[in-house]
Amino acid sequence: MPRKAIEIVLTTEQTQQLEKIVRSHSAERRQVERAQIILECATGKQNQEIAEKLNTSVLRIGKWRRRFAEKGLAGLDDEPRPGKPETYGKAFRDRLLAKLEEKPPEGLARWDCPTLAAALNASQHAVWRALKKEGIYLHRSRSWCVSTDPEFTEKSANIIGLYLNPPLNALVISVDEKPSIQIIERTTEFVETRDKTIVAACKSTYKRHGTLNLFAALNVATGQIKAQTTQTKTRDDFQDFMDLVMTEVPEEKEVHVILDNYCTHKKNDAWLEKYQGRVKFHFTPTSASWLNQIEIWFGILARKTLKGASFASAEELKSAIEAFIKRHNQNAQPFKWRRRDVRGGQIKNTIANLRN
Repeated sequence: MPRKAIEIVLTTEQTQQLEKIVRSHSAERRQVERAQIILECATGKQNQEIAEKLNTSVLRIGKWRRRFAEKGLAGLDDEPRPGKPETYGKAFRDRLLAKLEEKPPEGLARWDCPTLAAALNASQHAVWRALKKEGIYLHRSRSWCVSTDPEFTEKSANIIGLYLNPPLNALVISVDEKPSIQIIERTTEFVETRDKTIVAACKSTYKRHGTLNLFAALNVATGQIKAQTTQTKTRDDFQDFMDLVMTEVPEEKEVHVILDNYCTHKKNDAWLEKYQGRVKFHFTPTSASWLNQIEIWFGILARKTLKGASFASAEELKSAIEAFIKRHNQNAQPFKWRRRDVRGGQIKNTIANLRN
């Protein structure tokens, strides 16, 4: 007496998924065949009948009927195969990471892929794949700056407090200077590269026309900028700029000024006395000028107006900066300021943490 085939009962969801595979134009042929087999089995047909209809073997029908009964839709996937033993496995990865912790050969500042391959007696492709898998990029770099100011907590809390909860009837401004902006004249064009893409380009030779300094003040509450260009960057220049800023501040308002520790920002007691206590200077911690929001705006100015530009004179550069400030102030918004946390493990001079 022939054995009775395993009964296949499909849920509505399973039926829909199997029918979707059968109708698909992108599914693999073997997946379509297996889905057809299970759909036919669900109708109550015997293996012999299904085999004749689908032009395949009875054993094949029985195999996928049994696999589906045991594992459901997952049973229609291929089982994992052992394959070829891994040539560059965990042991190679550990050797590679250990080598990266060693000093590179004499005369080299850092390891590169060919040097690592030679040191490990491996192919460059194997080294490259292992580095990519671990997310290690030997030619990319980042910098960090850790403040050693013993009063870092107090100073930074004071400045962040001014950002988040400024005093009533007071103006909070971030002030700094961008010194020695180079006035460079050179030809700029769009050029076509070998891969037919169009990129901005500039001529390698250029003319220098000196430098220009920029003092700027950011109104933290509105994002508005007040600025002044100078040929020098002395304490007198700084005080003159601050006088210009104060001309637009109502007399009844206090002014809280966020500054870094540059020398011209210090020893201004006589100037502060002139305003009878209305102006208060708040200094960022040592090596933490990133707490000053004006640095964000200087970055925007550099990207949008200075990078790759050509200026034939100081007056031309000054006009470009003034035009950018005017454009910026028309739609100024306060910065949503935040600073990415740098964890201790990110600044260790080692990659041992990757090996654990």
